[in-house]
Amino acid sequence: HQVSKATPGKVQGCDLHEGDWGKVGSIISWNFVHDGKAMVSKDRIEAVEPEKNLIKMTVIEGDLLKEYKSFAITIQATPKNEGSGTLVHWHLDYEKISEEIAH
Repeated sequence: HQVSKATPGKVQGCDLHEGDWGKVGSIISWNFVHDGKAMVSKDRIEAVEPEKNLIKMTVIEGDLLKEYKSFAITIQATPKNEGSGTLVHWHLDYEKISEEIAH
């Protein structure tokens, strides 16, 4: 839920709908901008690996499912060796509804 603070131009906010922050099975609603359009996504946390600073989520409702059959996100944060910041990797796994849909 800190993503909206780090990237306010892309992610305007997120709200916990069910469960607890950072717990498997919890449901989070995201408000974000994609290609200049405001969008909403409701995601379920599928896995949390604190020792790897990793979280996996699956989109269960929202604008993304208008163009994708399925959409999953894996986020992993790795502290830099020098101690000055963190490197964040986002992995998106999706299946498009149609080949006409852009990546």
